[in-house]
Amino acid sequence: MERRMVTCTAPVNIALIKYWGKLDEDLIIPLNSSLSITLHQESLRTTTTVAWYEHDSSIRMWLNGEELDVDANLRIRFVLDELRSRSRPEFRNLGFRIASVNNFPTAAGLASSAAGLACLVYTVAELIQYKETFPGELSSIARRGSGSACRSLDSGFVKWNKGSLVDGSDSVAEQIVDDMYWPEVRILVCVVSDQKKTTSSTKGMRNSVESSELLKYRALSIVDDHITAMEEAIKRMDFNTMARLTMKDSNQFHAVCLDTEPPIFYLNETSKAIISAVEEFNAYSNQEDINELSNLMLRCFPPRLSAAEVDSSSPSIIGRDEPSKPLSAAGEHVLGKVGTRENSVQYFIKTRAGPGPLRMSDTSHLLDSESLEPKT
Repeated sequence: MERRMVTCTAPVNIALIKYWGKLDEDLIIPLNSSLSITLHQESLRTTTTVAWYEHDSSIRMWLNGEELDVDANLRIRFVLDELRSRSRPEFRNLGFRIASVNNFPTAAGLASSAAGLACLVYTVAELIQYKETFPGELSSIARRGSGSACRSLDSGFVKWNKGSLVDGSDSVAEQIVDDMYWPEVRILVCVVSDQKKTTSSTKGMRNSVESSELLKYRALSIVDDHITAMEEAIKRMDFNTMARLTMKDSNQFHAVCLDTEPPIFYLNETSKAIISAVEEFNAYSNQEDINELSNLMLRCFPPRLSAAEVDSSSPSIIGRDEPSKPLSAAGEHVLGKVGTRENSVQYFIKTRAGPGPLRMSDTSHLLDSESLEPKT
């Protein structure tokens, strides 16, 4: 057969109303619906190349140059087998060769699994020329790889509906508005640590479901109202309401973590100081200027790394080499309250809402066309 190879990119998404806990561990059906913003791929993205392997049905995959044991990763294997079974009959016994890279540090807690699985699903779907038989079918497959991956399959603001069917087929993501609807929105990501979490999300969710009474109350009595209010705020372009709900939901999430046995600590002292600085900034000035806020963060939390030292090709990295600018009155007020904490933040990323997955040109392939191994 003529060899086919496809390369695509997919974005990171950040939850405004969080997904935490599963009703069904195997089907990845969440306890509650969630809502996110898709971050722009110029800042954060996964790139994946998938090629057919004609000689047998084996699968080999490389992430950032390191080969993965695909058979040991049941979720990745499920996604690949599920999609391959939907290809044309003559292709179903062929293998895959896959290379994937992130343009940001994988361990930095920036939803790399969501971007990675969304990119994998989308790229394979492009390779096999897959057409959905019902709305959200691709989203449902991505969810089985990594829950929040379904939210990275679209642009702008995206809601992952919990659904009500036992098989999870209606637990899919849908777009609220695209990335051009509210172009003024900006996001500042503060990377406090680029080390892996001491408690993985999978283990943390399981422990919370088993032990947290607050988690159950949140899922049953709070989240639906918050999502309705968040959707309305986004459509009205009401930044103050959107921001207030985002911060409230984040605080509730960390309260659930503390209500878990054993308690989960995802916030450190720097994280708490950043929250305090933002609250103080909002209370003093009620400003919505990303440049004012990023300048304040740089003064209060000078980064440990320069942009060049970050293991990333993202042009949106702000490191210690960023030139200092004078603070506004609000900034001076907050600096006086919070003070300066040298080297407490690794670096910052300034970004905005962006598009969903994109197919790239044939010159972007990560695999060598002859060996079907990663290009060096």
